[in-house]
Amino acid sequence: MTLRGTRQADFAYQAVYRYMINLINEVSTDTRVKLPSLRELSQRLNVSISTIQYAYSLLEKEGRVYSVAKSGYYAWPLANSTATFASGDLLERLYVAARSPAMAVLSGDEPALLANLDDTLLRLERELVRQYPRQSQHSSQSCGVWELRAALAARYTSSPTRCWHADDVYVGADLRGVLDILIEVLGLRGATVLVESPCDWLILRLLQDADVRVIELPWMHGGRLNLVSLERALREESVQLLLMSSSLSLPAGVAVQPQDRLELAQLLDHYGCWLLENDLYGELSFVPTQAPLRDLVNPERLIVFSSFEKTLGPEAPYGYLLSRHMSSQLQRQFLLRSFRLSAIRQRAIARLYHSGRIDLHLRSLRALLLEQASAMSELLDQHLGGLVTYRMPVGGATFWLESARTVDMRQVFQYLLARAVVVAPGELFSISGLHHQHLRVSHTFQGLPNLHTALAALGEALRQAHQG
Repeated sequence: MTLRGTRQADFAYQAVYRYMINLINEVSTDTRVKLPSLRELSQRLNVSISTIQYAYSLLEKEGRVYSVAKSGYYAWPLANSTATFASGDLLERLYVAARSPAMAVLSGDEPALLANLDDTLLRLERELVRQYPRQSQHSSQSCGVWELRAALAARYTSSPTRCWHADDVYVGADLRGVLDILIEVLGLRGATVLVESPCDWLILRLLQDADVRVIELPWMHGGRLNLVSLERALREESVQLLLMSSSLSLPAGVAVQPQDRLELAQLLDHYGCWLLENDLYGELSFVPTQAPLRDLVNPERLIVFSSFEKTLGPEAPYGYLLSRHMSSQLQRQFLLRSFRLSAIRQRAIARLYHSGRIDLHLRSLRALLLEQASAMSELLDQHLGGLVTYRMPVGGATFWLESARTVDMRQVFQYLLARAVVVAPGELFSISGLHHQHLRVSHTFQGLPNLHTALAALGEALRQAHQG
């Protein structure tokens, strides 16, 4: 089968998507079914691996498939039971449960669910299809199209001494692919890296799989950085880099304090340590923040990574990074991975930035997130008062809850699964045994009809799991 020669308005990933829907619909078993690998489908359908990966990411967002690290993609079973969720590691059970029908999923982190730009992007694509010759729509640009790279460079430039150029920007199929490249280019296998904690499990799992030695730096209860522990690690350990959020750290939901930011930058400069800045949530603070960390550190020891997905939605899953150094190594790695991304989609995203529509969208999205967070805070107090403590998040789409009493959070997780509710236990956000008394819940529900029931079940689960 080949997807070459599809009609002009029908992008390759859409044809792959429809093919996968038909393939999944053929599954009629009550056990999980492994789906073809990216390479198998690429050869079968005669399209790039990145196109297959993009179609899979859309299906994953819709709950039709789920991924398992080092294993592949699976279609969820038609008939699930609590026994289905009892096997495998905790993250796999969460993935399976969150993509099963009739579940109240409180574990997610999808800010753009409140206001995505799917329709706008598709409209821009139609305009661009008419504007650009067909042959230019599929031209191979391994690091991303120039228009998008230039738009991102302009977005991140803050002064004549802290400026970026299009050649400093690299766009990949998704965040995972970009981080894999960074691990390879930076030579992190076997190296020591400092990571703020809690930290996104995707990042932690990738570092773990690459045998990176991770030293976690937990946020303190007051929402401050433990600079004493940071300085000690920089002094006593052979730290290659610090992985830190730009301004907003999630799931902790805290912003780096101005004084902490300055002292951190000074420590990195003193010890000659690189900063790998996580800017996934840099645009999602409810109120304007101070200058991001990248504007304070030595620009000669700085790499930034992010993705469009948190702000634009699942139709824009691309990851990207900015680096002034190692250009030949980065170009080679991007070329080897054959990221033949949709040129039209990238140009459509670039137009959002050049036209200023991205800023209008972000203002609207931040306002909606703040409104939802305030409403969720009232519900948490109503249903979980006395059972959990939390700091009101300063941005993003989630709350970071801590049990007021010692509980078995895995028991809480399993109790809720039996009642069709999914939460994200805090231990997933650490690889050294931290945050066992925490959990992450989302607030982007837009009137989920069973939210009150789900939160009441969470309260009962915390009571049942109390270890007195």
